[in-house]
Amino acid sequence: MEPHPEGGYYLSTYRSEEMIQKEHLPARYVGERHFSSAILYLLDGNDFSSFHRLKSDEIWHFYSGSALKIYVISPGGDLEVITLGSGFEYGETFQAVVRAGHWFASTPSDVNGYSLSGCTLSPGFDFYDFELADANELSREFPQHQMLVRQFCR
Repeated sequence: MEPHPEGGYYLSTYRSEEMIQKEHLPARYVGERHFSSAILYLLDGNDFSSFHRLKSDEIWHFYSGSALKIYVISPGGDLEVITLGSGFEYGETFQAVVRAGHWFASTPSDVNGYSLSGCTLSPGFDFYDFELADANELSREFPQHQMLVRQFCR
């Protein structure tokens, strides 16, 4: 696994061979994209994934370790907290979707543990589609979430 710019570690496990040509994608994409891609994503209990957003929907899958809290801020400013994990009795879910254009950050629920998850995107992930948040700008845009933004931005 290698370090991810948002925090944690990732390993690319799948990237489709076939491509979607630029003219068949929405205008927000620059260039062609793979049909789909998938990664494994690991966060240590003391680490977090910084607020960022993507141009594609991202499907999260829980695999192992402690539950993962995913904090999602919609373009309208609504906050949703998704708990990815196997504890259904606690409201956890094995799979969740973060919509394109939503800001999100995540952290394991147990500081002494880790969370191993997977992420699938279609069209496939490209770093051109990844935007890491600036804490000051995101706090100005969503002052009601300033404390959360400052906690989960580097």
